[in-house]
Order: sequence, then structure tokens, then C-alpha cells
Amino acid sequence: METKKELKILLGIVVVFLAVFFLPVQSPVFNTAVAATFDLAKWYAQEHVILCLLPAFLIAGVISVFVSQASVIKYFGAKAKRWVAYTVAAVSGTILAVCSCTILPLFSSIHKRGAGLGPAIAFLYSGPAINILAIILTARILGLEIGVARFLGAVVFSVLIGLIMAVIYRKEEKVRAEEQMNFPDVPENRPLWQTALHFFTLVLILVFANWGKPGEGDTSSLWYYIWAYKWYITGFFGLGLVYSMIAILKLKSWQVLLGAVVTALSALLIGNPLVSVVVAIAAVSSIALMDKSEDGENREWIISSWGFAKQIMPLLAIGVVIAGFLLGSTHDNTSIAGVIPNSWVAWAVGGNSVLSNFFASIVGAFMYFATLTEVPIVQGLLASGMGKGPALALLLAGPSLSLPNMLVIRGVLGTQKTVVYVAIVVILSTVAGLIFGAM
Repeated sequence: METKKELKILLGIVVVFLAVFFLPVQSPVFNTAVAATFDLAKWYAQEHVILCLLPAFLIAGVISVFVSQASVIKYFGAKAKRWVAYTVAAVSGTILAVCSCTILPLFSSIHKRGAGLGPAIAFLYSGPAINILAIILTARILGLEIGVARFLGAVVFSVLIGLIMAVIYRKEEKVRAEEQMNFPDVPENRPLWQTALHFFTLVLILVFANWGKPGEGDTSSLWYYIWAYKWYITGFFGLGLVYSMIAILKLKSWQVLLGAVVTALSALLIGNPLVSVVVAIAAVSSIALMDKSEDGENREWIISSWGFAKQIMPLLAIGVVIAGFLLGSTHDNTSIAGVIPNSWVAWAVGGNSVLSNFFASIVGAFMYFATLTEVPIVQGLLASGMGKGPALALLLAGPSLSLPNMLVIRGVLGTQKTVVYVAIVVILSTVAGLIFGAM
């Protein structure tokens, strides 16, 4: 046994040595891919972690602690009517407007609280896929035809994928459902409207802090005005969070107000909204951890949020690095190629064959798309000769999946369910692309 362990160590050392020994540091392709990896990682840390993931962890903590298991089961579990569970899950995407990574802590939270596999999967897919902002942008930039097709495809897919997963794992779900039927109806610690107010305040902060910039020349639409004043709107809901923490969570008012003042000063003196978001989250966490109430829910909220962060962040980091190295970094006006050249992708997804649609679905599934970035990427690919069918296939598979996303889902559901889920998304996206391309 000891010999086997030592051989594993030796093998590891040899593999690392050979990898470093033959490192192609003179290769322009390798160096460009390394630059793309660091560029994507830096951009992800600056633009995505602070604005998307940190608020999402707090929201997941709210679901995990303040929303009772009975409530989750009522709308997503065995006690819920199927049409109610899937409708709530599918509609959630239009509210959240999040990407494939931001949805993960929310999905993990409701699944752990007792949501059925089918509705939980529908929620997982719909969150990034039925992003109303991205669908509007798709219709405006890529055309009404593909915008409508994306919306209808995403809504149908969210329900269909959930139903397929529920049927495949019906034996497991039957056992889980029988257990849930025996759960007593535990009353909520506070009225539902108070929990909802606290939850949706955090959700609206997440939505408006990430409101995307409209296209060039658009300076008169409602979208533009919301984007122009998004930090004022976010600040307004921040005041709502202050009220919620004092009136609903019963935290000491002087502590909450002190945290709000520190956050406001950081925004005014430093002039960087990202810094103020970090300060705000640090203040919320510190205040909640100082809570000495008997039930300890506020402390548990932050501890639960930290638990989601520990589980998800390392896997996302690994996934972002791998995705950047292989597929490059494309965001804003920056485009740096990875080991796999973009020209290969554009060449492979031309026309409307089964192979081109399948390849577009596969690339979309593994590539990371931040919220709204998939539209200009597909616009560029269409200009390079991409077919409309593969474009829809990529839009249906891409935003809902990514390599970082898959790694985290595997940690929640296991390898087999993750592979099945990814396969269903890829197959349905391929079929949808074929049908749309032939119309």
C-alpha cells in the first residue's frame, strides 16, 4: 500500500516535470492562449465576481436560511402541483437576468431545501436562458426572427429538460417525494411578505447592478436611461436593504446605518461602484455576524452564504482558466484567441448541417458567456459565415451552460446527472437549430 502511494507521488512529479520541460514558450499560439487566460480571469474577477456572484451568494443564503424547507417543497417539491412548479421555475429567468455561473448558488440552495429534480433543473436552465434583457438585445441586433425563436426555445427547453430529467431519475424522485409527503407543515418564523421583501430587494440589487450597456447610438430608449442611472437605482434598493435589515431582521439600527454610511463614503471618495459593492457586502456580513439574537438566523445567513462561496468559487476559477486557455477571451471590445482559433469555430458552424448545429451546441456548452456577451459574439460569427441554425443552437446552449458551470453542477448532482443534463441541452439545441435553419 505504501509502495503504491509512493508510485503515485513519483508519477505526479514526472508528469509535472515533463509538462514544464516541454512547455512551448516559443509558440505564439501558446503565449496568446496564456494571455487570453489571464485576461479572462482578470475580467471575470473585476466584472463578474463582485457584481454577480457575491450578491448571488447572499441571495442563496436567504433561500437556505430564511425560506423554510416547507415553502420550497410547497412550490418546487412533491407537494406542489406540477404545472405550478415548472411555471415558477421557467418564469424565474425573466426576473433574475443572471448568467450560467450566477444561477449556481441559487440552484444549489433550492435543491438542498427539497426542490424536485425536474423543477430545480428547469430553474437552473431558465435563469440564464430566459434572460429578458438578452432576448431583447438578440431581437434588436440579430433580428426579430431569431429573438422570438430564442425566447420560445428557452421557455420550452426549461420545462422539457426538467421533465426529461425527472422521468429518467423517477425512481430516486419517487423516494424523495415519499419522504417529503411526511414532512410536517412548519410555520414560518416571520410573515412571507417580509421574507419576500428581503429576498427581492437583494435580487433587484443584483439585476440593476448588472444592467448591460445598450448598443452604440441608442441614447433614447428606456434601456439606456436605466443603464445611465443604474447606480442610483441600485443605491435606492440599497436603502431598501437597510430598511429590511433593521425592520425585518431586527439588527441594531446604529450598526446597519454605520455600514450604510461607510458604503456611501467609499462610493463618493473612491468613485468606484465595484469597491462600494464589496464594502456593502462586507458591511452586511459583519453586521449579521455580530447578531446575538437567540435564533441566530442572521449569523446563519452569512455562514450559509460563505458555505456556497467555498463550494462554488474554486470550481469556477478552475473552469474559467481552462475555458480561457482553450477558447480564448471575448468580452467588451476585447478578443484574444485561445489554443482553438476562432476561425476554426466560424468554419465549423457554417451552413445548417447536423454537424454544424451539433458543433455550435458543443462550443456553446463549454464556452463561458457573461450576461449579454453572447449576442455580439454570435453577431461576429454570423458575419464570418455562421448559419442561422447554428447561431440559435449556440444561443440556446451557451448562456445556460459553461465549463465552470458544469464543474459546480457535478458537485451538487454528481457526475452522471451532470452528463445527462449537458447531453439533453446539447441534443435539444442541435435539433432546434436544425429546425430553425430549415425554416
